[in-house]
Amino acid sequence: MDSLDARRRSENMRRIRSKNSKPEIFLRSLLHKAGYRFRLHRTDLPGKPDVVFPGRRKVIFVHGCFWHQHSGCREGRLPGTRPEYWVPKLQRNVARDLANSVSLEKLGWRMLIIWECEIESSPGLLSKVEDFLGR
Repeated sequence: MDSLDARRRSENMRRIRSKNSKPEIFLRSLLHKAGYRFRLHRTDLPGKPDVVFPGRRKVIFVHGCFWHQHSGCREGRLPGTRPEYWVPKLQRNVARDLANSVSLEKLGWRMLIIWECEIESSPGLLSKVEDFLGR
C-alpha cells in the first residue's frame, strides 16, 4: 500500500505546472484585455519571470501560495506529514525567490509578485498591476 501511495503522490506532483498555470493564464488574459503587451518566461532573466514588460524593465511572478510559502495564507502552511522532506524543499524555493529578486534588482528590473490567492479574489488585481506598471 505504501508504494501505491507514493506512486499516486508522484503522479500528482507531475501535474503541477511551472508555466501556464491557471492563475498565470488568468492574469495574462486580464492584462491583455486591459491593453498591455508583454513577453513570457524570459529565460535570460533570473527566475524566468512569468510576465515581462521589457520596455518598462518590469516583471511579474505568479507564485503558488504553497510552493513559495505565502506567509499568512491558509494555502502557504507546511504539510503535517513528512516535514523532513517538505521543510528543506520549500525553504529552497523561498531562498531561490529571494536570490532571483536580488539579481533582478541588480540588473535594473523591478518585480511584482502576484500570489495565487490574490488571483482567486481578483477585484483589485488589475489596479494593483496598473499601479506597479505606472499607467
